[in-house]
Amino acid sequence: MNLIKSTGTFGFYTIISRLLGYLRDVLIAIFLGASFVADAFFVAFRIPNTFRRLFAEGTFNAAFVPSYASELVKKKSKSKKFANDIFNLLFLSLLFLTIIIEIFMPVFVSLIAPGFIEDQKKINLAIDLTRITFPFLMFVSLSSFFAAILNSHNKFAAASAAPIILNIVLISILIFGKYLGDQLIYIMSFGVSIAGLLQLVFLYIFVKKYYVIELNLKIKVNNKVKFFFKKLLPSIFSSGVTQINILVGTIIASFQANAVSYLYYADRIYQINLAIAGIAIGVVVLPQLSKHILLKKKKKILDIQNKALELSMFLSLPASIALIAGSEEIISALFGYGSFGIDAVKNSAKALFYFGIGLPAFGMIKVFSTFFFANQDTKTPFYISLFSVLLNIFISLFYFKSIGFIIIPIATSISSWINSILLFIFLKKRNLFEFSKIFLKSFLKILFASLMMGIFFKYLIFIFEIRLNYDYAFKSFYLLLTVLLGFVFYFLLSLIIKAFNYKDLQLKY
Repeated sequence: MNLIKSTGTFGFYTIISRLLGYLRDVLIAIFLGASFVADAFFVAFRIPNTFRRLFAEGTFNAAFVPSYASELVKKKSKSKKFANDIFNLLFLSLLFLTIIIEIFMPVFVSLIAPGFIEDQKKINLAIDLTRITFPFLMFVSLSSFFAAILNSHNKFAAASAAPIILNIVLISILIFGKYLGDQLIYIMSFGVSIAGLLQLVFLYIFVKKYYVIELNLKIKVNNKVKFFFKKLLPSIFSSGVTQINILVGTIIASFQANAVSYLYYADRIYQINLAIAGIAIGVVVLPQLSKHILLKKKKKILDIQNKALELSMFLSLPASIALIAGSEEIISALFGYGSFGIDAVKNSAKALFYFGIGLPAFGMIKVFSTFFFANQDTKTPFYISLFSVLLNIFISLFYFKSIGFIIIPIATSISSWINSILLFIFLKKRNLFEFSKIFLKSFLKILFASLMMGIFFKYLIFIFEIRLNYDYAFKSFYLLLTVLLGFVFYFLLSLIIKAFNYKDLQLKY
């Protein structure tokens, strides 16, 4: 496996998905803006979307791949039996969960958006929309099972391309938004669940080569299945801690008008980079790292770990600096149209600024957690993540009344940095990771190149100041030009000072 090429494959389809997601969100901003209707839809969409991120973006992999890989090493028939046992138990559990939540949806929505309770119209709308979108949770979780099997066989393209379906479906609906009127948010909600089903069918077409469904309601829960599910819940919590912190933020933000929308739009932007700098690297590294740990190849293990962390820093540091330097211009150019006014731009930009500070930490959490998962340890990152989430909640609640929703991205970034530092400390303490001399040299070069890019990026914003103004019609073109020039500058400087080595494209692990 070539780490950079495999990450590139995963990242390519992920970027396509995120760009389509951006187009989808621009259309949502135009038709819904930052209104109470938008807040209700985002709460309904946040639940299945959070579970999509939790399951599809490496969390299910974290528990499944090491166990499945160990079965593959032993015998192919054993891996198929193990996979089938997991699928059947997963299918029945998800079906039961979906039915229960649908029945008790008013209670469920009151828990995830307590700030809506005083507004009867708003909470009723959120309940109706969440009922429609909730089946997506079942479909996306089963899709993640198929994706994990494909990833175990080092097949990353189909799994990373599947989320594109959701964006295509929603964009297709939004194109006709002008004619749908008040029915738009209901049709979009149905579109979410339909897209989940299409995604499931799409992945099954590819996974049939390795696994064929054999439904069996008489499930025998053997020790291997017990061990898997024992690892799954901690891995969901620890690998998805960033998404859980965002969900916690949404719950708290529901007490302030339009705050859910501000956080949603800011969240959409930094997630584009996180998808590659953390999620893609974690997903790609896990199967090969698990295999080398089973075979006790220590040099290979350390080489993969250091290169994975280096690649994460190479991608996340410049992105973090760019988001901090140009948060308002970025939000304005990407979403500042139609119902999305200047106040909405300024508030979303504040959230993006503080999320940007935490971006490298978000990526490191994904990478460091993967090192634990490859060693079949999900408990340690779970306890660290639990502490991180509790810290996030404490900071958010303590300061929310005095400074409002902006404490949510601040608390998320603070808790994430502490999370990543604690993960590193425990990895070192248990001799599961150590820095190589090459990494330390590369990191200093990446940091220098990132800072220089930040200065250049800020200079470009100053030059195009008038054309990046909220009222300028073609501001998105000038933002794209600024980002492109900044990227070229960073990449060329990285090549010159060897922060990026072209030979790494040929390395195999």
